[in-house]
Amino acid sequence: MPRLHEVPKADAHAGAQQIYKLLFGERDPVKEPGTATGTPGNWWTVYAGSPDVFDHAVAGFALYRSPKRKLDPKLRELGQTRVGWARGSQFVYSQHCKACRGVGLPEEKIRAIPHWQVADCYTPVERALLAYTDGLVLMGGRVADGIFDELKKHLSEEEILEFTYITSLYDLHAVTTKALKLEYDDVPDPIVEVAAPADNKDDPMGLIDRR
Repeated sequence: MPRLHEVPKADAHAGAQQIYKLLFGERDPVKEPGTATGTPGNWWTVYAGSPDVFDHAVAGFALYRSPKRKLDPKLRELGQTRVGWARGSQFVYSQHCKACRGVGLPEEKIRAIPHWQVADCYTPVERALLAYTDGLVLMGGRVADGIFDELKKHLSEEEILEFTYITSLYDLHAVTTKALKLEYDDVPDPIVEVAAPADNKDDPMGLIDRR
């Protein structure tokens, strides 16, 4: 379950009411969860706990999908999907694999996003953007000059700024979704102690000391 409470339809503010109706019809998504795409839908019901945050997030979606954007949607989705993989967010990765198909990215490129470094299906600008994405997400914004120089061979400064903002925005979504255990990121932490046999009390490295 999500770590924060979900806002039922009757208590949702006007902005959330509109989105609830769009995604859930006449259902109360807390009592009857589930969207047409198969997600539980609790990203929306938890974010509705803060009307200003909800409205700000929805405005962000509208911004990156606006026809005013200079950035090619295929490049945008390539970055967003890599964010999901690199940050370990099943929700962001899964949703944006679907979005990649929606903007016309071929299946070969979608499947190769986890191992883009050794895939030969990408164009030079796509490889530069994937490397840039890893710098943003995995290196906390530490991007080598060589990567940025390559970006500037292919994209305008406005396109680079758009990509940086949108990709960083989705890093925020990936982190938040994992932290609050929303949607497909409501999973047990995989890092747990694996018990030794019941009759074995040794310190594993202590065995090495007794060589």
